[in-house]
Amino acid sequence: MLKYNLVAAGFTVQEAGDGAAGLRTARTSSPDLILLDLMLPGMSGLDFCRAVRKTSRVPIIMLTAKDTEVDKIVGLELGADDYITKPFSVREVVARVNSVLRRADADLGQPRSLPERDSMGPFTIDRAARRVFLGDREVKLTAKEFNLLSHLIAQSGRVQTRDALLERVWGPEFTGDRKTVDVHIRWLREKFAGKAPFAIVTLRGVGYRLDRLGSR
Repeated sequence: MLKYNLVAAGFTVQEAGDGAAGLRTARTSSPDLILLDLMLPGMSGLDFCRAVRKTSRVPIIMLTAKDTEVDKIVGLELGADDYITKPFSVREVVARVNSVLRRADADLGQPRSLPERDSMGPFTIDRAARRVFLGDREVKLTAKEFNLLSHLIAQSGRVQTRDALLERVWGPEFTGDRKTVDVHIRWLREKFAGKAPFAIVTLRGVGYRLDRLGSR
């Protein structure tokens, strides 16, 4: 249920059955965030957190059935970014994940784990300079168009729901028309129609997916 709702919110989820598998996944997949059950098999959750912190600053949210102040303090002192006490609602977990990711992005000044440049044939997006090129020609984008395109490219091949895009690009405080996503998608399509090596696909009733042409 938790994985299903995180995927529905636009996240890609990898699961690990025990501590050793979790450490391997953390080291090879470079996740944006770790949801850590302190009662995971094969290793103490606190030992897992300590091991991850030796090599990575990836955000960690602890899931714990231990509602004692000592456990929470120890986890936070070991480097966890937040904790959620069981039983919890799925909506609370999704909200906490979004909150921790926003804090991490703000600390870095740009979305974490995204390369400064991404190229596909004649297309290049320079995230550091916030510029987009088709060959030698620069394509002018508004701030929101750039952020939306950058996110779609980073998540290419993966479905992004409208709500997930609003949360990621416009922020949780956005209270305007949800169709603003559709409008910005249309503008991006108009600017790159027939020129860029990607297509933004509409999945009716679900959201959008950016496909790199030739990779489908």
